[in-house]
Amino acid sequence: MCADSSEIKGLKRKDLLGILELRREEIELILDTAISFKEILERPIRVVPYLRGKTVAFLFFEPSTRTLNSFNLAARRLSCDSVSVSASSSSILKGETLLDTAKNLEAMKLNFVVVRHSSPGASHILAKNLTSSVINAGDGSHEHPTQALLDLLTIKEHFAKFEGLKVLIVGDIEHSRVARSDIWGMKKLGMDVSVCGPPTLIPRDIEKMGVRVYYNLKEAIEGKDIIYVLRIQKERQAIGLFPSTREYIKLYSITEEVLEKYAKRDVVIMHPGPVNRGIEIAPSVADGTRSLILPQVTNGVAIRMACFYLLPGGEGREEGRVKREEGRGMRDEGRERREEGGERRDER
Repeated sequence: MCADSSEIKGLKRKDLLGILELRREEIELILDTAISFKEILERPIRVVPYLRGKTVAFLFFEPSTRTLNSFNLAARRLSCDSVSVSASSSSILKGETLLDTAKNLEAMKLNFVVVRHSSPGASHILAKNLTSSVINAGDGSHEHPTQALLDLLTIKEHFAKFEGLKVLIVGDIEHSRVARSDIWGMKKLGMDVSVCGPPTLIPRDIEKMGVRVYYNLKEAIEGKDIIYVLRIQKERQAIGLFPSTREYIKLYSITEEVLEKYAKRDVVIMHPGPVNRGIEIAPSVADGTRSLILPQVTNGVAIRMACFYLLPGGEGREEGRVKREEGRGMRDEGRERREEGGERRDER
């Protein structure tokens, strides 16, 4: 790591369940630790032994590509063993509850449980009943804390500071756990946040979260530093909440034409994925020079490494520090022996 990891103190909480409950200092600790871990991802051999002997269980009961694989890679980079459980392959199909499934897995001596579930609060229930560190990988429309953290890391790398940045979140705010976590995190770090979308996709009383609401995209975009585009989540909508996809594209899609006419020249584009190209965002924008979408994906691995490392489930950090110090001592002793041998040859 860039800094000696033995100097990094862990989080004081057992679990990571949401951004709302994190203090600014905790968010900054996770971001700083992730920056240190990014150095590992640039090495030819991208594995360190910091969590060797630890085990994580992935309980993913919703489809996932980026989040599950990102967590999986993060665990492997830290030498952490893993097991995966999905709804289609678990005893839940036989009537077992989520909590029973988790408790049975924990009896196999887990250190972490990463859970994604369609029910808001599922991770909170597990956290109250398990001794393992629980990480919320998305619970219904409630929160998605590690997505917000990787978004904040991406913003920090691009802008260097948070205070005063103006962010516009566009799209399906009502059903977006990402929007909620991002708003909490961005506000805690001093950013100015606005939301924009059809009235039926804007939560009632969202202004109480400290955001400004727009319904006109062209008006909303003006002066913003970041445009964060959300996917239309049809799978979470019981009924059609706007007349047609064609109308949504006309009024709210982020296109080159809209950006050229109304946005700042140096505005950046973010998206949590998966991207519905040609609907909420034009392909040329998603792949363009303004886009930070792929850096977001890269930062996901570093953030999740930091979360594993900082939570109590990774309490073997002290052991790892001792081993590294022992390794440095052995290297120093070997160097001294080589120097002594060189001196003897010079005498001869």
